[in-house]
Formats: sequence, C-alpha cells, structure tokens
Amino acid sequence: VQPSDENSEFCHPPRTACRSVSKGFLTHCAEGDALRCFYRMIHPILFKTEKSAEPIPYRLIRSDRKTLAIQWQNGELIVRAPRFAPKARIDAFVWENRERIAGWKEKSDRQAKQAAELPPLTEEDVAALYEQAKRAIPARVAYYAPKVGVTYGRITIRMQKTRWGSCSAEGNLNFNALLVLTPPEVLDGVVVHELCHRKEMNHSKRFYAEVQRVYPDYRTWERWLKENGGVLLRCAASVRE
Repeated sequence: VQPSDENSEFCHPPRTACRSVSKGFLTHCAEGDALRCFYRMIHPILFKTEKSAEPIPYRLIRSDRKTLAIQWQNGELIVRAPRFAPKARIDAFVWENRERIAGWKEKSDRQAKQAAELPPLTEEDVAALYEQAKRAIPARVAYYAPKVGVTYGRITIRMQKTRWGSCSAEGNLNFNALLVLTPPEVLDGVVVHELCHRKEMNHSKRFYAEVQRVYPDYRTWERWLKENGGVLLRCAASVRE
C-alpha cells in the first residue's frame, strides 16, 4: 500500500459518448453541448480559462494505459498518460484538476514543515525501530493470515521512503519499519491490506470488501495514515539503510 496523500491518484474516465460528424452537423453529445465536445477532442487547450496563470509543473509518464491519471508523490505532481495522448489534452486535464492538485500540494507542504520540526533519526533510533518492527510486524501477520485465509512467504522489513507495504505475486511481504511509530490499529490495517492481496492483486471493490470483512475499521485508520503518514515518511528520507 502506498501513502495516499503522497500518492493520491485521480483518473479521467473514458469517454463513451458519440462524437461524430454527419453531413456537416455535429451529433448531440451526452456530455453536454456538441460543439464543446468537438473542440474538446481536437483542441482541448482552448478550455484553459485562465491563460495568464502559471502552468502547473508535472512529470509525465507515458505507457500503454488507456486513461489519464494524476498523482502527488514525494512532493511532485506525476501525470500518467496513454503513449500517444496529445500534450495539449494532458495539459488541459492537469488544468481541469488544478484545485485538487493545489490541495495535495498544500498538504505536502504542511507535512514537510512538520517533518522539519522533528529531530532527525539517529543510527540508534533506526536500529531500535528495526528491532521493534521485526518483533511486532511478523506477529501481526501471523495473527491475521488465518483470518484472511491465506498463506504468505518471506517477510522483509525496510526503512522505506514511499511505501508502507507491498505483496509480491509469490506471496512475499514487505513492510515499512516506520509502521511501529503509528497507532497499532494502523499497523493492523496495513498488514490486512497486504495479506488481502494474496487473494486479489488489485485495488478493486472486491479487494476492499475483503479488507473490510477482516478489518471493519480499515477506512478509519487509512484516513489516519493519509493525514499523518507523510510526516513519518519524510523522517526516513535521510536515513541510510
């Protein structure tokens, strides 16, 4: 699982409405005005309404995906786009979501300020965290695995800078040592999340239904991690493993 405040993602839904031109006339578009739909297709940059404002900087990652998506990760905006999506459409999509992006940036800046006020982790602190994590995390995995109804492989604990946990296709589990600094309920939520990936290697509705079946308070403690986890992750930024 990744920190949502640092890895929040918003996807552009696929367009399914008709957008054809017949005998010189635009067919009506289910999304609203047909002419507007037409221009959205061929020149979306026209829909920037505040052309004098500064463009929003982002890092673009193209792949074989079919939709546009934005993420805020490690203090920067990341845009994921189809391989051949027009740059103008990408820029317009970012602009359309500027208020959401501003909220992510405000939270990121606030967490960075809070992290800067904390004392840096010493080598002794890191060693103590690892020791505590190696006792606490495997015990919680062993407790919840039967409740989920799955087995698991190797458990690895690291001082990760972006993730709280992950699960490989082989059933190996990785956890962030910083979890022992969170409330115990947060640790349990991350453990259950990763164990449920042994049944569903995705984040579908079926996946979250399984998570909440095992751990009904999951959403409550997920919100805690969204609001506070970024501060802890920044503490790991300067730690050498």
